[in-house]
Amino acid sequence: MKMIDRNIETIIIKYITNQANISELEVLEQWISQPGNEVVFNDYVKLNFAVEHSYRTFDVAAAKKKVLYKLENDKKVFRMRPYLKMIPYAAAAIIIGFLVSIYIFKDSLLDKQTIEPTIVNNIQIGSDKATLTLEDGSTVRLEKGAAFSTDAADSNGEQIIYNPTAEQSNEVAFNYLTIPRGGQFFVQLSDGSKVWLNSESKLKYPVNFVDGKPRSVELVYGEAYFEVSPSSKHGGSRFYVHSSEQTIEVLGTEFNVKAYEDESMTYTTLVEGKITLATQGHKKVLQPNQQAVVAKDNNSIEIKAVEVYAEISWKDGIFIFKQKTLKELMKVISRWYDVEVVFENKALESVTFKGVLGKDQSIEEILTAIKASSVINSYEIKNNVITIK
Repeated sequence: MKMIDRNIETIIIKYITNQANISELEVLEQWISQPGNEVVFNDYVKLNFAVEHSYRTFDVAAAKKKVLYKLENDKKVFRMRPYLKMIPYAAAAIIIGFLVSIYIFKDSLLDKQTIEPTIVNNIQIGSDKATLTLEDGSTVRLEKGAAFSTDAADSNGEQIIYNPTAEQSNEVAFNYLTIPRGGQFFVQLSDGSKVWLNSESKLKYPVNFVDGKPRSVELVYGEAYFEVSPSSKHGGSRFYVHSSEQTIEVLGTEFNVKAYEDESMTYTTLVEGKITLATQGHKKVLQPNQQAVVAKDNNSIEIKAVEVYAEISWKDGIFIFKQKTLKELMKVISRWYDVEVVFENKALESVTFKGVLGKDQSIEEILTAIKASSVINSYEIKNNVITIK
């Protein structure tokens, strides 16, 4: 099959996962109009995404109509937060060697009828929200529509940006950003470093870094994606991320840390650059596309190669599961939708699942899609408890 440009691969993924905007659809339309590319597109989608489902011919007019409908009626659907960026090689990393066994998005862009997500039993889709704890101990609730400002930072309720020109002091004042279950948030630190925080996470960081001293933050618990401002811009000052049982030394790079309190392992995935990871008695250097798995019981470090985008896609509004157990999958789902999941049939906990889910889908759509994959027989939703049968 003809090789596809990585940028086109990225747009195809966004098209299939309901993330493509009008301009991207036009790029895809122009590419498909070139001789032979429509066949390449159809073969590519069938090979990598479809097993049980077939696709209609690409229809850019219908796709554009759906995007415009969504923009008019629900601006949050299809929105990729402006401060997020799609890693250029994301498509290649996840498409090549990763054949999705089921097609999750039944209400795809190719459908003629738009099906709006529904809320079942008051279970809501996660959103941008957080609690900010200031240096004096007072707290501020951050959420859409609630602007907040101090001398050091500004927030529009969906992100918070710290002012790099704020007055510095030799005394370091710390803020905490706590993300609840069913939430996510973005913070840009005073040195320009960017942090995306996943559900049920907490970050401790200085309001301002002191010139000439190491920059240090702490992921108290949870999951965060770091895009660190290079040391070369800060007089060689190194950047450290402390988390459960480990310390990461950074020169300027991008990586993901998953350190939930209810999990026995801490996962650090390097996207770009190089980091040094140290635990008590162990020290390892990570290269791009590697993941360090630290066991909390003995601080051992295992290094393995991973498909990076499957580990970090959560920040771009996509959950990618590659041979994850239902127990692992439901742990992710429970955090994003703030629900409790109970397995009536315990044997199902170890059943593996491969697929792609959208973070903007309702819980009913998620569960229906998982059931359609035949890995579970049925489910029940009662209040905020989901029972898997």
